[in-house]
Amino acid sequence: MTAAAPHSAPVTVLSADDARRIVLRAQGLLGAPDRRAGVRGVLRHLGAVQLDTISVLARSHELVPYARLGAVGRPAVEAAYWGGGTSFEYWSHAACVLPVEEWPLFAFRRRRYRDRGHLWGHQVTPEAYRLVLDRLRAEGPLTSTELGGAKKTAEWWDWSDTKIAVERALAFGDVVCTERRSWKRVYALAEQAIPAALFGQERSDEECVRTLVAQAGAALGVATRADLLDYHRLRAEELDPVLADCGLVPVEVAGWGPDGTPAPAWADPAALAGTPRGRHRTTLLSPFDSLIWDRARTERIFGMSHRLEAYTPKHKRVHGYFAMPLLTGGRLVGRVDPAREGRTLIARQLSLADDRGGARHLEPLAAALREAAAWVGCDTVRVEALHDERLRPALEKLLADA
Repeated sequence: MTAAAPHSAPVTVLSADDARRIVLRAQGLLGAPDRRAGVRGVLRHLGAVQLDTISVLARSHELVPYARLGAVGRPAVEAAYWGGGTSFEYWSHAACVLPVEEWPLFAFRRRRYRDRGHLWGHQVTPEAYRLVLDRLRAEGPLTSTELGGAKKTAEWWDWSDTKIAVERALAFGDVVCTERRSWKRVYALAEQAIPAALFGQERSDEECVRTLVAQAGAALGVATRADLLDYHRLRAEELDPVLADCGLVPVEVAGWGPDGTPAPAWADPAALAGTPRGRHRTTLLSPFDSLIWDRARTERIFGMSHRLEAYTPKHKRVHGYFAMPLLTGGRLVGRVDPAREGRTLIARQLSLADDRGGARHLEPLAAALREAAAWVGCDTVRVEALHDERLRPALEKLLADA
C-alpha cells in the first residue's frame, strides 16, 4: 500500500493484490476461521446470507458457512439460522437471512414498501390482510399452507389472497419469518417474534442506510460505490447522502478502472490497519456466496467471468447447471458442476484454467472435492466431463489416495 498525492484528503492507493487479500480477509476466507462464533458469527459478520431454492450439493445458505468454517455439521447450520430468535428473513441483496440485530436497519425499506402500498403488482383486500394478522395473533406462528393456502394454481406467481396478504405483511414489517419448516416460511407477528429492544427502535431512513453501508463496507473490505449499492440493493439517492460520513475511507485501487486504470473505492479502516495474512481457504463456492454474487466485482477482483447457468437452456450452458467456482490460494482457478447419486459426489463438468492447463491446481481441487463429498455424506467422487482429459489420471489418483 502506498500513499497517493493528496486530493481533498490523503488517499491510500492499493494494488489489485492488496485489494484482493483485503476482500478475502473481510469475507472470512483468509486467516483462521472463528470457530467459536460458528455459523452465527459468519452471519453477523457478513450481514446477509442469500437464500435460494436450488439444492445440488446443498442449499446456498449452507454452503456459505461451509466455505468459511469447513465441514461444520449441517444440522448445526440449520439450527443457527432457524428458530433460535437470532435471525430473520428479509429483502437485502435478494431474499436473505439476516442477523436479528439488523431488524431496525431495514425500517427504511419496510416504510418504502408500505408507502408503495402493493407488492410486486399483487393486490389484496384490507379484510384479507387483517384476517392473516388476527390468525397469527390468535394461533401463533404458521406457514402459508396452515394459514389457508399459498397458491391458486400450480403456477409460482398465482398466489392465493392469503399468500399475498402474508407476504405483504412480511414486506411491511407487521409479520416476520424467523423459522423455516421443511423449507416453508413460518410467519409470526413481528411484535411477538422480534426482541422488544429491537422492535421498538425508531431509526430514520438516513440512519438505517448509513449503518448498512458501514456494515457492507466491513463485509466487503474494499468496495466501489457500485459494490456498496449492490450489497443490500440500495438506491443511489439512499447511498450518496451518507457515503461521506458512514465511517468508510476513500481509497484508489490499481487496475480496477477501465483498461486497468486506478479506480476510486471505499475501504473499511480496520481492513487497512494491517497486512492481511493467514491461511487461504480451499473450497467450492456457491454462486450466491457474497464473495462472488456480483459478476462485475468478481471479474474485477479475480479475473473470472462467472454466471449462474441454472436458468440457461441446457444446450447453451458453458460450465453447467450450478457451477461452483474453486477458490484456492486466494484465487478462483476453476469450476465444478456438482451432483449427488447415493453416496457418490459427481462432478458433472469440471474445468481448470491457467497458463499451464490447470495441472498445478489438481491437488487443491481433489482436496475440495473430497471435503465436500464427506460433508454431504458421500464416500466416493466421480468425474464425468473434464475440460482437459490429460489431467484425468492424475486427478483420479489423487481422489483414490484419500
